[in-house]
Amino acid sequence: MKKVRVKDKDFEVFIPAEKIDEAVSMIARRINSEFREQKPVFLVILNGAFMFAADLFKKLDMPCEISFVKLASYSGTSTSSSVKELIGLNSSLKGRKVVIVEDIIDTGITMDHLIGKLVELGVEDIHIAALFFKPQAFRRDFRIDYIGMEIPNDFIVGYGLDYDGYGRNYAEIYKIIE
Repeated sequence: MKKVRVKDKDFEVFIPAEKIDEAVSMIARRINSEFREQKPVFLVILNGAFMFAADLFKKLDMPCEISFVKLASYSGTSTSSSVKELIGLNSSLKGRKVVIVEDIIDTGITMDHLIGKLVELGVEDIHIAALFFKPQAFRRDFRIDYIGMEIPNDFIVGYGLDYDGYGRNYAEIYKIIE
């Protein structure tokens, strides 16, 4: 499909599934190399990162654990300045190496909030894997260790990303048609 309608907005193909898979594979290769015997905990931010996390995990060849948190900072097509914690951590991460798995980092508000929480919990080392990064929207000061692709500041859906809960199911990434 070259175009899709999600709720009341039209979107066009922006990143094909093959390019997404290449980016996930590149991130997996780097993580496999850098964490070979370290047994990290992968902390996936729901809902958006579930597809990225599933594909990434199929490509990891090391002992590791996975856990999930659900955070929200979007309403419709725009980000808010606050982060709601909808589902929190259910296991101790004190003294552990953590790789946060996020679908997209734009302003950085959600990630900044989570990093602060993890520091409070005594995490030994924090790394961030983001499939997509919007440098023009970024307003925080933290390191992103693994970036699949840098993209412009367009609103996108697909591959786990949504518009008010819809559009996550597409294998490609679609950008809004203004």
